[in-house]
Amino acid sequence: MADTLVTGPDAGPVTIPADELPFDPSLPWRKSGSVALRPEPFGALVYHFGNRKLSFLKSQALVAVVTALEGHPDVASTLRACDVPEAQHPAYVTALATLSRSQMIEARTSVPPTTSELAAGPCTEADERPEEGPS
Repeated sequence: MADTLVTGPDAGPVTIPADELPFDPSLPWRKSGSVALRPEPFGALVYHFGNRKLSFLKSQALVAVVTALEGHPDVASTLRACDVPEAQHPAYVTALATLSRSQMIEARTSVPPTTSELAAGPCTEADERPEEGPS
């Protein structure tokens, strides 16, 4: 993701580094192509080969959400597909925003899937689809 130039009301243009852009859950997201997930009993280790950051996903449910992001048009539909209770959505959005800031997930530039292309059923079925190569 490239840096973004924005203007403030009292100042001139300001460049915001890409890893500091606000997280927009209405956009389509995916796990970064430079990221590897290593399953662990508590969830997963997440390693970014580009920036060498290491993160921990502290639940299997969060691992499933991160893995399923690519198969859904936005965060809300991913959370619903993964059967995340509505009351927990804000916590998951916060976790995904943190992963976005560390470049573990990235906004997709491809067209979001249509309803007919979405994985049917729970999030775990989306996880069974083969991984696609980098776009």
